[in-house]
Amino acid sequence: MTMTLEFPVLLRLIDERSTAFRAAVASAPSLDAQVPTCPEWTLFDLAQHIGEGRRDWAATVAAGPAPAKSAAEGAPAAPREREALLAWLAQSTEQLLDALRKAGPDRGCWAWWETLQSPHTTGAVARHQLQQMAVHTYDAQITVGAPQPLPDEVALDGVDEFLSTCVATTSAWPHKPAAIDFHASEGRSWRLSLSADGARSARLPGPGAMPATEAGHDPDAAAAFFSARGTASELVLIMYDRIPVDSLKIDGDRRVFEQLSAWDPDE
Repeated sequence: MTMTLEFPVLLRLIDERSTAFRAAVASAPSLDAQVPTCPEWTLFDLAQHIGEGRRDWAATVAAGPAPAKSAAEGAPAAPREREALLAWLAQSTEQLLDALRKAGPDRGCWAWWETLQSPHTTGAVARHQLQQMAVHTYDAQITVGAPQPLPDEVALDGVDEFLSTCVATTSAWPHKPAAIDFHASEGRSWRLSLSADGARSARLPGPGAMPATEAGHDPDAAAAFFSARGTASELVLIMYDRIPVDSLKIDGDRRVFEQLSAWDPDE
């Protein structure tokens, strides 16, 4: 796993995104507003998901290595009154941050992802929690009509984190071998290679270049069938299906990206 943000920075950014989430909730005309990017949820549902989820992850981190995720015991339900809800959300974030601080970045703990490129450590959990908070903060902001791009340092790490945590797998790619390149306007690029061996990502040294892990391979075999270019924030948001891929500059066979979006390696 390529860590581009130090553990204390991850914790600071989780706190900052959590504060931004609460600011969006505080500004909403109604907690019953539908979330456009999660249409099955109201803003209250989203806030409840954030608070309960952070408390459960705090318990999971505190439990250390375990065969299953832990649940927060005796946790109060999300209150309906706005000021009480905001306080409950702040407490949820602090419980997670406190558990992460006490554990440190290298302690093992349960996680749902494969360990191909992201380990089951509290550092990897913190990294993923930052992206969860960042994307759901965008959800809350768009609900109140004030969407903001993800901060650059969050989004740049988010592209790498999504590919290595949410996509990397040893499950066989069920289609013709392919590659997808993601180019951030901030100057970083990544390649996702898809084959019978599964899915694996690598940083590209430059646009159109082969990653070091492909060195010595036939360049034609490593050529990208599809590429997407945009800001790092836009790349993260298409990965989490928050904005359409047409929001970016795209090249190549779009079907490759559609196949990736529809792929469930567990099936």
